[in-house]
Amino acid sequence: MSEQPRPFRRFLQRYPEVERAHMELSLTVNREGPLDERFRRLVRLGIAIGQQTRGGVKSHARRALEEGFTPDELRHAALLALPTAGFPAMIAAMEWIEQVLEEHR
Repeated sequence: MSEQPRPFRRFLQRYPEVERAHMELSLTVNREGPLDERFRRLVRLGIAIGQQTRGGVKSHARRALEEGFTPDELRHAALLALPTAGFPAMIAAMEWIEQVLEEHR
């Protein structure tokens, strides 16, 4: 797994109990439905793209690569945001994904 971003590492140092609770919530919601891990990763990436959260898009893109997604699959996820989230959100997501791909090489 890639190194965690500095803001997240600081958060972990300051609030380890909050992160443990957050992680438990994530595990709980994962168990509540029929979606497999691969599908859940795409859903989370799509949500981050729609919210235009740079850190979220990059984090889920990094994890997706580590889980075996291809660069073209990540690009397609961003492209799918165009009709719903709009051109600016899609372009921003494409750029953040390209940054992750460059770092991953």
